[in-house]
Amino acid sequence: MRIAIEMQQLGVEMETATVLEWMKAVGDEIAKGDLIVEVETEKANVEMEALDGGTLVEIVQEAGIEVAVGDIIGYLEAPDA
Repeated sequence: MRIAIEMQQLGVEMETATVLEWMKAVGDEIAKGDLIVEVETEKANVEMEALDGGTLVEIVQEAGIEVAVGDIIGYLEAPDA
């Protein structure tokens, strides 16, 4: 099952963030709670945690791209239950 990784709202007033660095690469196994990407908000650099587990199969937004809260930045492939 494919799961979208969305830009999380990491601050009360956060509307956008810039992807700084992916900490995982396509093909890496990710567990819920793993740090997967570092983003820059208006106030700070923040590491975003995975909300689901699976294999990272696609990075949609590369480093340097500004994205809105809720935008898809990547995809996981989770094992079928």
